[in-house]
Amino acid sequence: MKKLSICLVLALFSLAVNAQNAPTVIKFPGLDASPLDVLYYPLNASKVKKEDKSMPIIKVLYSRPQRKGREIFGVLEQFDKVWRLGANESTEIYFDRKVTIGDKKIKAGTYSLYAIPSKDKWTIIVNKQTCRWGLNYDETKDLVRVEVPITKLEKPIEAFSMTFTELADGANLVMAWDFTQVALPIHFKK
Repeated sequence: MKKLSICLVLALFSLAVNAQNAPTVIKFPGLDASPLDVLYYPLNASKVKKEDKSMPIIKVLYSRPQRKGREIFGVLEQFDKVWRLGANESTEIYFDRKVTIGDKKIKAGTYSLYAIPSKDKWTIIVNKQTCRWGLNYDETKDLVRVEVPITKLEKPIEAFSMTFTELADGANLVMAWDFTQVALPIHFKK
């Protein structure tokens, strides 16, 4: 009986020690409805050797809202009103060197991007403020506004998307959602 009691006490002690060492189950939040994405120029920039300083690098952080069968421009995103180019926080763009957008030379650094969609064009805005949630936008911090024509697409783009295409002296930042696409020319030497 004494041995049984000792075994029982040891077993309970062992359970108590193991219970303290058991991992805590953490409940992680689900996937955001508009997940954050990152885009690099060049598209393979994450594979470019860091020693290669001749290669210009651009990095864009943006959220990707989904269409979900909705009409986007003119309805969900009203024409002629400032839009944060995505969802959640404002879209941010980083340049590792001086670039030219429109007629404005922009120093290396991080900036926010906004747009004013219209029926036949967008106005793309480069703004000095960063880390802005929602449409916490201050027009007095604008560096440049550039009008770009829209291209109507035959098939809709489900998730707001961005990519880069080559220019002779830079790159186009191409943005598309729903049936609309625009391209913002970014020049490295001007």
